[in-house]
Amino acid sequence: MEIWEAIVLGIVQGLAEFLPISSSGHLVIGSAVLGVQTTETLTFTVAVHAATVLSTIVVLWKEIAGLFKGLFSFTWNDETVYLSKIALSMIPVMIVGLFFKDVVEEIFGSGLLIVGVSLLLTALLLSFAYFAKPRQKEKITWFDAFLIGVAQAFAVLPGLSRSGSTIATGLLLGNKKESVAKFSFLMVLVPILGEAFLDIKDYITQEGAGLGMSGIALFSGFLAAFITGCFACKWMINVVKKGKLIYFAIYCLLVAVFTIIYYFV
Repeated sequence: MEIWEAIVLGIVQGLAEFLPISSSGHLVIGSAVLGVQTTETLTFTVAVHAATVLSTIVVLWKEIAGLFKGLFSFTWNDETVYLSKIALSMIPVMIVGLFFKDVVEEIFGSGLLIVGVSLLLTALLLSFAYFAKPRQKEKITWFDAFLIGVAQAFAVLPGLSRSGSTIATGLLLGNKKESVAKFSFLMVLVPILGEAFLDIKDYITQEGAGLGMSGIALFSGFLAAFITGCFACKWMINVVKKGKLIYFAIYCLLVAVFTIIYYFV
């Protein structure tokens, strides 16, 4: 992988991890268009996932620090309730990631066609969330947290946006825009780390696996993903607050059409 390719894919990952357009789907598309090798993609995926986790921590460090402060007070308070809801939301995706991800990918595939179809589903979900006007709730309930987690579990399909699925589900359930955006970004921290560890395990167990790319290219991709991730995380919270999800729905529709045409051509 060339340095410029790593930077381009790093920017794609950094933006797409937080914007509701599917980072995994865009990495599949970008790798296919650029002709990047699979072994390089696995190494790169681990690095950029770590970068997006770091960018989330940097942008939401006040919220994260407040949650940990409440947690280590060792009392049942608002922070421990919130963290418990996040833990509940992570259960579905952990079950799918640990036991069923290979089955899902075997059934549906992981190529350009499934990415295109999943992007169409993302566009539909974002459109529903934009036009629906449910009654607003003060707080995310336990049931809401679980359903948002189920939505995240379905997003193991490449092209079905993780942030798009969780944010749209939260909005459809009547949660406030800013609160559901922050909940969505905080709830994915552990699953993203878990996914990175699973990728590392797969990487280590590959026969004769090497780095597959230069250290400079890998660092360039990491840095690009981190910087754009910080920007995208902040921007996305503001976008959700202003209710501009319909533009991402249109974008996903256009990319889906391009991907499906590219696959058949």
